Amino acid sequence: MLVELHVHQLGIIDSVTLVFKNGLTAFTGETGAGKTMMIEAIHLLVGGKSDVSMVRHGCDEARVEGRFVVGDDEVILSRVIPVQGRSRAYINGNLATLAQLSEIGGELVDLHGQHAHQSLLHEKAQRVALDQFAGVDVSPVAQAKADLRLLRQELESLGGDERARVREIDLLQFQIDEISATAISSGEEDEELRKEEEALGNAESYQAALRGAYAFLSEANTQVSSGTTNASDALRSALGLLQGKEAFAEVAQRLSSLAAELDDAAAVIRDLAEASEEDPERLAEVSARRKALSDLCRKYGPLLADVLEYSRATTERLNDLLGYEQRARDLEASIAAANDRVRKAEAVVRKKRIEGAPQFAKAVQKHLRLLALPEAVFQVDFAPESQDPSGDGLNFLLSANPGSPPLPLSKVASGGELARVMLALRLVLTQSPPTLIFDEVDAGIGGAAAVAVGKALAAVAKGHQVFVVTHLAQVASQAHQQLGVSKEIVKKVTFARVGELTGAARESEIARMLSGGALTEVAVAHAQELLTHSS
Repeated sequence: MLVELHVHQLGIIDSVTLVFKNGLTAFTGETGAGKTMMIEAIHLLVGGKSDVSMVRHGCDEARVEGRFVVGDDEVILSRVIPVQGRSRAYINGNLATLAQLSEIGGELVDLHGQHAHQSLLHEKAQRVALDQFAGVDVSPVAQAKADLRLLRQELESLGGDERARVREIDLLQFQIDEISATAISSGEEDEELRKEEEALGNAESYQAALRGAYAFLSEANTQVSSGTTNASDALRSALGLLQGKEAFAEVAQRLSSLAAELDDAAAVIRDLAEASEEDPERLAEVSARRKALSDLCRKYGPLLADVLEYSRATTERLNDLLGYEQRARDLEASIAAANDRVRKAEAVVRKKRIEGAPQFAKAVQKHLRLLALPEAVFQVDFAPESQDPSGDGLNFLLSANPGSPPLPLSKVASGGELARVMLALRLVLTQSPPTLIFDEVDAGIGGAAAVAVGKALAAVAKGHQVFVVTHLAQVASQAHQQLGVSKEIVKKVTFARVGELTGAARESEIARMLSGGALTEVAVAHAQELLTHSS
């Protein structure tokens, strides 16, 4: 619901801050006092059209701000209309587009009257209203259409154009053959070859290093480094000095282990030195292999593992294309079956809508005739089945006067009649935006019809927050909150004033509405009676 409304420099409104209550709120006051401007302020909040003429004379801009609370959620909508430049919209303090404001506003407020913000004028909203009343489940249609859409997308992805398919097959086959011809052993082959290429390229220096290391370690070499004893001899000499002495048994054991390990390392280095030979042919072979793998990575990589995955996926796609004819036949059969499911689901929906439409129209028409439209005819019109098998093409039609053909609601000329249709629809339906606004709903009525309209608004207000602009005491007396709108002139400048009316002030306003201005005793007594018997 709309909890707070702040209006600044809009029309004849200087600055107004209002806090609203639940239920039915009525705006009342003399003609021209600014009641409609209050509705216009809310209309701006939910994406209504703005105009520079709305800005109070002499001011730079008009500003409207509203705080809405629905359940545990709170949202603040703002609208600024400058004299120069385009209007600005804000949602929770953040700049927003007018489309975003309209979208969220449509979920919060429905305005019925002369304004364009009327959801039930649109075909989609009318379908939803009828479906809600008649208990129509449209989910099977949606699911069947989703299944059909996926099947059609899959068929299109196969490649329906034969020449395009042949070209793609040739390209894929070439790519697969190119990768296969290289016979990649694994995703790590390039790294293994890199290490081998490095070893082959440095074979001479590697061999010299290995032989030098072996010379320092091996017992066989006694001509090392200007007669210096090699590492093995030095270690064994030290061990000979310590062996047999119990005090040095532990360290002697360690030296013995080192000697054995040293012999083993020397043998490994010797074997590596004997195996490390220059091999120009193998080096050229490895380099060529690495270049071939690099070329594949540039095309399908960046890594060899990626090349292998590309080959797998490409092979799968190629098999799909080669099996196109059979797969296409299978998909076309599935599409035909899915189309049949869509038609059957749509037929069920259309049947339920057509069956529920008379009861729905009768319920709305009943309320219309209690709302000062005694000759009203309300119908639901469907497009021919041959043109619309789903029943989506429907229209709410209204004839407010005898002899006039029923016309779509969007073509109904009278704002008051249209507002009463919306009120009747809201009495029949339960789902709608939390805040409803009725402007001109009481146009051209009085007496018992006015009482009926007031009671109908109060009934809707049991489940929604309802605002109404009214000139009728019978309607205003039903409100849970009455806001009086007046204007005063200060130093030749007009100001609108808005305030809540309670107690004697409300009695006086109701009496004024009854008498047309004069506060007679009879009018006051009548006002007290209306307020006493209001809901």
